[in-house]
Amino acid sequence: MAPLLHNRVFRRLYAAQLASLLGSGLLTVALALLAARLAGDDAGVVLGAALTIKMLAYVGMAPVMRAACERLPRATVLVGADAVRLAMVAALPLVTQVWQVYVLVFALQTAAATFTPTFTAAIPAIVGRREEYTRAVAASRVAYDLEALVSPMLAAALLFAVPTSGLFLIAATGFAASAALVGSVRAALRASVPPAAPTLPLHRRATAGLRIMVSHRVFRGLIAANLCCAAATAPVMVYSVVYVHTGLGMGATALAVLLAAGGIGSLCTALLLPTISRIAQPRAIATAGALTGCAALLLTVVAQLAGLTYPALLALWFVTGIATSLMNTSAPRLIADHTAPGTADDVFTAQFSASHAAYLIAYPIAGATATQGAAGPAILLGVALIGLTGAALAWRPAAGIRSATRRLPTRARVATPT
Repeated sequence: MAPLLHNRVFRRLYAAQLASLLGSGLLTVALALLAARLAGDDAGVVLGAALTIKMLAYVGMAPVMRAACERLPRATVLVGADAVRLAMVAALPLVTQVWQVYVLVFALQTAAATFTPTFTAAIPAIVGRREEYTRAVAASRVAYDLEALVSPMLAAALLFAVPTSGLFLIAATGFAASAALVGSVRAALRASVPPAAPTLPLHRRATAGLRIMVSHRVFRGLIAANLCCAAATAPVMVYSVVYVHTGLGMGATALAVLLAAGGIGSLCTALLLPTISRIAQPRAIATAGALTGCAALLLTVVAQLAGLTYPALLALWFVTGIATSLMNTSAPRLIADHTAPGTADDVFTAQFSASHAAYLIAYPIAGATATQGAAGPAILLGVALIGLTGAALAWRPAAGIRSATRRLPTRARVATPT
């Protein structure tokens, strides 16, 4: 990490990511409190709908916004996304109806779906050597994991000192700081890799990244790995409340510690990634993550049948965090290794949408089976095995060798995949 901090552009962009993530984390808590105040007993339904809208915005709007903003420099896109979120936060204290919450959630998450892939695509353009890029990806993953651990605790602490509306103001400060930091390195970002001039209709540009992913085996394997990752993650996000409160009769503190176990596993893995990457290729790391995720799901089934215990859940969620981090941190390296500059942004955006689309499959399954005992994790294990099998077939040695020896051509040549 230390060598990266000598890179002025990366240092400021990383600080912008941290500020943006902090704003998003605090805003998530503030939105939950706002929904509870507006909906009363129906707060759970409102929050469930808001999360669904969030995923739909991630899946559907990321490629559309990529195509719409293609002519713009990356710095302009990043600052614009922060400005939109800043404006939406300013409107949140004025919300008085549940439907207004839904509209603002969609707008906010559309902005997030614009910011994140653009930021991810900018990293290989400003970090030169492969080893430094691996460190940058790991640092970015650490930021996401820290946000997941710190934001809820920080929000809870702030609520002792400020009203709910104060969280809106602090979140807005995070977005404003992110925009200012990106603006300070605008010239460097503009000089990195200029966006290609669009030559295709909007719908073709919006689907360019997905068509590239579907047409090449290395990326088809990544799509399959996304399914495995989502199936492994779903129990942590959906079953934790049921296991802790209903199954074990424990309270909120136990739930927070259990969720933190998954984040700590992911965080530790991200910190070790630069070392792991010296001895293993991205495909091997992602496959190891998929195998670990399937093993965690299998052990969850066994734990359900044998009788749940809290220490066993802590260990399982920790292992699941390791698995998901191995898969998630491998994706940016695979894309950077197998795309040309003219197509990288498209593929990063397509991966952002594809990874969240997998959650639209896994989360409903987990929700529908949350009270069905071992059947829930068993079904998710089946989904994860489908993803693992698809990735293994796509990344089998012969295909992997062919894919690794070439980079994808420019978009003009891959716009109509074969």
